[in-house]
Amino acid sequence: MPRPLWAGAISFGLVTIPVKVVSATEDHDVHFHRVHLADMGRVRTRKVCELDDQVVSQDEIGKGYEIAKDQTVPVTDEELEQMPLPTAKAIEIAAFTDAGSVDPVRISDSYYLAADGQVAAKPYALLRKALERSSKVAVAKFGWHGRERLGLLRVREGAIVLHSMKWPDEVRNPESLAPREAEVGEDEIEQALQLADRMTIEDLSGFRDEYRQALEGIIAAKAEGKPLPAQAEDGKREQGRVVDLMAALNASVAAAKESRGEHGEDATVHKMRPSKKTTRKTPAKKTTSSKSAAAKKTTKKTAPKKRSAS
Repeated sequence: MPRPLWAGAISFGLVTIPVKVVSATEDHDVHFHRVHLADMGRVRTRKVCELDDQVVSQDEIGKGYEIAKDQTVPVTDEELEQMPLPTAKAIEIAAFTDAGSVDPVRISDSYYLAADGQVAAKPYALLRKALERSSKVAVAKFGWHGRERLGLLRVREGAIVLHSMKWPDEVRNPESLAPREAEVGEDEIEQALQLADRMTIEDLSGFRDEYRQALEGIIAAKAEGKPLPAQAEDGKREQGRVVDLMAALNASVAAAKESRGEHGEDATVHKMRPSKKTTRKTPAKKTTSSKSAAAKKTTKKTAPKKRSAS
């Protein structure tokens, strides 16, 4: 188990569940040091007072809040510790709500809640089953790094997950960012829905960070004195060119079908300029008129003969 980040309890009415908080994610990013290129020596960040230009040690550094230009109020750690924070050691469940009512933009970090000891096993299982059977999530308040936060509790593969959330006033209103209303045809909407249907998958575990893998390959090659790996070809999209939306949707649907081994003829594909790298020719699709003619011919052949009345 990863090292616990916090220990306390879930407060659920009169039920108390001792828990430990562990990170639900891992950092796999490639981290660099700042170095002096001449000799590869590390370049460190020095903490310097801007008034006397002197380097200060950690015990000389405190907190201050700027209330006006050239006026800063000092705030000590002791003053912060004396502030009332009832959720400092408790995750207090305040309400339950439908999972679909939570805006995903408000969710930030995620943590697993591990039962802390055998005494926590039964109440932990009780809360987990209540969340599973109700199909709801619990809204809670908890203290974290000297401030009170809003949280969300849900179940993932038998474990209770704590999501740290933004307070309602911390989410900006996107109204000014939305584009002006644009006319979209029903055919375009249908094609977009068809493309979304073709691209729908159930399992997201196959996604990989290809950039990080390529970066690790470069670092490994440089460390071993080998030539750098060949750069993968990346089809660069043309910038600034207005695309025929319907044609792009048709082409995207056709590509999605081809990737799944399907050869449907649902859409009428507009002619598009072929890519320079593509040499394969796309077979021509049947026209609507030829389909109609074929349908009439089939109907004529299979129509039952009328019997004479007895």
